[in-house]
Amino acid sequence: MRPSIRRSMAAATMAAAVMTALAVTPGSASAGAGPETTGRVKVEIPGHEHVESGQHGHHEAGSGYTWVPSARKALTTAPLSAAETRADSDVTKVVDNGPTADRLDVVVIGDGYTAAELDQFHVDAKEKWAEVTAVEPYTTYQNLFNVWTVDAVSNDSGVSGDPGRDVVKDTALGSYFWCDGIERLLCIDEQKVDSYVAKAPEADLVIVLSNSTKYGGAGYNTPSKKLGYEGISTASARNDRSGQVAIHETGHSLGKLADEYFYPGYPGYEQYTGAEPAESNISALSADAIGIQRTKWYRWLGETSPDGGTVGAYQGGGYYVAGLNRPTDASIMRVLGKPFNLPGREAMIAGFYRHASVATPLTPTGRTLRQLDTARVKVPRLAGEQQLDVQWYLDGKPLTAQAGRTAVPVAALHLDSRDLRSHSLTVIVTDRTDAVRDPAIAATVQDQQSWTVRH
Repeated sequence: MRPSIRRSMAAATMAAAVMTALAVTPGSASAGAGPETTGRVKVEIPGHEHVESGQHGHHEAGSGYTWVPSARKALTTAPLSAAETRADSDVTKVVDNGPTADRLDVVVIGDGYTAAELDQFHVDAKEKWAEVTAVEPYTTYQNLFNVWTVDAVSNDSGVSGDPGRDVVKDTALGSYFWCDGIERLLCIDEQKVDSYVAKAPEADLVIVLSNSTKYGGAGYNTPSKKLGYEGISTASARNDRSGQVAIHETGHSLGKLADEYFYPGYPGYEQYTGAEPAESNISALSADAIGIQRTKWYRWLGETSPDGGTVGAYQGGGYYVAGLNRPTDASIMRVLGKPFNLPGREAMIAGFYRHASVATPLTPTGRTLRQLDTARVKVPRLAGEQQLDVQWYLDGKPLTAQAGRTAVPVAALHLDSRDLRSHSLTVIVTDRTDAVRDPAIAATVQDQQSWTVRH
């Protein structure tokens, strides 16, 4: 797993300021609790299930955030039987695209599934992942991911708060609706989740599926210092709109994107007057200023975006009605069911490549290769016509005849038998996608491997 890139201090400062203001936001009952509160964690609240008045027909992706307990008060739980204990914590590699070190590993854990319902959990996990990979850029880059399931056996079927607030279930992860008094906010016990995440070989992203059809979810988007994953998205297993919430949350955890929705009519959100935010998809600048200063999403200005409309600077974002602008009117960072906009898609691809490598050596790189050896590399296929570019070099000079190949025999290098020197054979795999225009990101979407070769 590649080291996760943390948000800058500027982004954290802005987030803290917004959190304080969110004490009065819609749906946030106790957002006044802050990061200084021991044992509490920041979670994002999903938008309402149904279109609310004044939202112009949009299913808003979120309703701000709040601070909730990271662990639930201990409930009296019944011990698992011997058979249930044997089933608990089983790990399955549902999607296998290569070694964990070279892939973005997603760990899916179910809650509220009894031992007899684990088969249903596996079905739910596969269906939810199919929903994620139906959205770009997940569709194109799905082969950069591994997906693991970890079985969590619950004594009760279903989760607390479903169907009513008074329902209490004895479940492995302590999932519950009505978190912080908000019906659709689906929280978990982080300590219990981590105990199951730790059983998987690797975790870059965690999805918790609750055994429910009720609309709900939550975004735990603070990277784990202990286990290294970028965040936890919770979702009801069999509610279609909850899956969209989970995808939106990965925009925060993987893409480091800000929310693009805003709160008309709520005091404190009329006008943003702070510094330029660090997130790549909101700005205090106008479209003209973004272009003149060559900053933020200026490379995409004027382009038609997959979420509809043209990339520009649309008033409203980062919770504020004015003073902050977003690249497009209605990407998934604002509206459920929409795709990522062009700048958001680029940010997501950057997030994928923080964890995934596209050049996995199948021939060990630590030994010298001779005439009868072959240098082999695994290069994942992308979903679409455009594939990764594979180029080979001998001592820095391009081997044009070997371009595009994933295996090069040392004999094909035609080394002189009288040459006793060691040479360097290098493969460079580059993603030349049109979805990336930022040179800083483009520099990260390639990998290379090298071998020492001799005649």
